[in-house]
Amino acid sequence: MEKEFTHVPVLTEEVVAALVPDGPCRIIDGTLGYGGHSSLILKKNRQAELLGIDRDGDAISSAQKVLDFASARVHLIRGEFGDLAEHAAAVGWTAVDAILLDLGISSPQIDDPRRGFSLRQDGPLDMRMDKRSPSTASRILNQAAPDELARIFWEYGDIRESRRLARAISARRAEKPLTSTLELTALCEEVLGRPRRGSGLPPATLCFQALRIAVNDELAQLERALKSAELLLKAGGRIGVISFHSLEDRIVKNFFRTAASSCLCPPGLPVCICGHKATLSIINKKPLTATQAEIAANPRSACAKLRIAEKKAAGGEKPA
Repeated sequence: MEKEFTHVPVLTEEVVAALVPDGPCRIIDGTLGYGGHSSLILKKNRQAELLGIDRDGDAISSAQKVLDFASARVHLIRGEFGDLAEHAAAVGWTAVDAILLDLGISSPQIDDPRRGFSLRQDGPLDMRMDKRSPSTASRILNQAAPDELARIFWEYGDIRESRRLARAISARRAEKPLTSTLELTALCEEVLGRPRRGSGLPPATLCFQALRIAVNDELAQLERALKSAELLLKAGGRIGVISFHSLEDRIVKNFFRTAASSCLCPPGLPVCICGHKATLSIINKKPLTATQAEIAANPRSACAKLRIAEKKAAGGEKPA
């Protein structure tokens, strides 16, 4: 019998309070996962209709069971969250009232060593959110040029000694291919050392983060999803994005800031010539974070940040 893995969604009270309107509405959960947030949304508003999207087939199967109580109000699609508009069109939706993007890895993905996301459990170097994808961590590690590996570790992991790590991987794979998570963890610690107490995330954690982002094209997916969400939202509709590391949060923060600006001209111009109109209003200037009580109950919520924005009416005015 296969082990059952569970997932506890983060910032649930904040998400429901910010994104679930009263009355009939359409809501997209672009990163459905195991259905935790979606189930709370559907229970909060018994008239809400929900489109759940996820590229992980295991997550879709589990979420279908979790959301069975509201099956008549649920549409589930296996696909990439960067394709929000296409998935909405597939169910006949042209506009929605709210969109949620939770960019974290689900606990079952981390806890199942067969998925290859955990640096502390032995498993294959996979890291795919979508098992149908040809790209794996093993393929990148064993086939990418050293310069490309260094770029991945620097841009996605902020690893200062990215070139040194890339050279070490290149040398090791010349002896035999890298195939296991613990093998990669040991190599990272051998090359980069173990962190001292209070010195930040372990280098191996940053290495795994960088590879996961590269395997799943996560940042490009996020940028595409934000652009689609801006167009899909009705006036007064809201988008909430939960991020777990600075790369994601920076993209969301900058996108919201640009969309909420009425002028993008360089400083010093006497008049605006860009013609840009604000399309969003930022609801929370600083991201919402987990309470100490939530962190104590679910330590994985400690890094979560929720940013919320609201769609303005045509012409850049906030809906009445």
